[in-house]
Amino acid sequence: MTDSFDDPAPTPPAERASFPDGVRFAFGTLTVLPARITRWDRPAARTGMACAPLAGLVVGVLAAVPGALLLLLGGGPLLAAAVTVAVPAALTRGLHLDGLADTADGLGSAKPANEALRIMKKSDIGPFGVIALVIVLLVQTAALAELYADSWVRGALAVVVAAVTARLALTLASREGVPPARPEGLGAAVAGVVPRPAAAALAALVTVAAAAAALPVGLPAAARSAAAVLAALLAAEVLLRRCVRRFDGVTGDVFGALAEVAATTALIVLALG
Repeated sequence: MTDSFDDPAPTPPAERASFPDGVRFAFGTLTVLPARITRWDRPAARTGMACAPLAGLVVGVLAAVPGALLLLLGGGPLLAAAVTVAVPAALTRGLHLDGLADTADGLGSAKPANEALRIMKKSDIGPFGVIALVIVLLVQTAALAELYADSWVRGALAVVVAAVTARLALTLASREGVPPARPEGLGAAVAGVVPRPAAAALAALVTVAAAAAALPVGLPAAARSAAAVLAALLAAEVLLRRCVRRFDGVTGDVFGALAEVAATTALIVLALG
């Protein structure tokens, strides 16, 4: 992917943290799963954000299990979908959904960047945030209900692909050239830490892995999985560029919004079959 960001942005650190340090950083910042962060610096952020899709894989599997079990026990696809959507929210303490709401309020405020950022830091949720949350949760549940109605295998696979792709979008948003909007917070900690070649390689790897995972179901399913990843990354990229132009960089809230938009887009594409 090419960038058109004009503002100066931090470059990836030359030093690399160990893989275990990166895994702990990824799980400690992106999930509520027990992970004691041993390093909080830019080298750890570089490895950690590269490991973000791995955190998504775990979240996706944990979300898919209760939905599949409900179907196998005689529950309906809508119930399975609703429970599945609730699991990632619980595993992130709702931070991604909160980020989506705050980002929607900031974008919808029509205020200058500094004022929009202040709106996003408030604890309350405005009308744009409420609308964004309702639409995203409804669309995610509806798409998953369609997938579960076809089979629990198709639904479970979609959940995992969407969760991994959502965290991959965060890896790409942490790439070199993307500036932070504030000097503090998660956005400042991870902005620009992932080298562009590494981000591109991870995007290609996840796309191929998604297709390979769906291949036992058939070639059309494999192609649809790959298309879902690419469409989700494209949607997240559009939102990322809008936020960088609007807020002069990224914040933790923007990262949450990117994850939810990517996951929702992936589920829509996967449900179209």
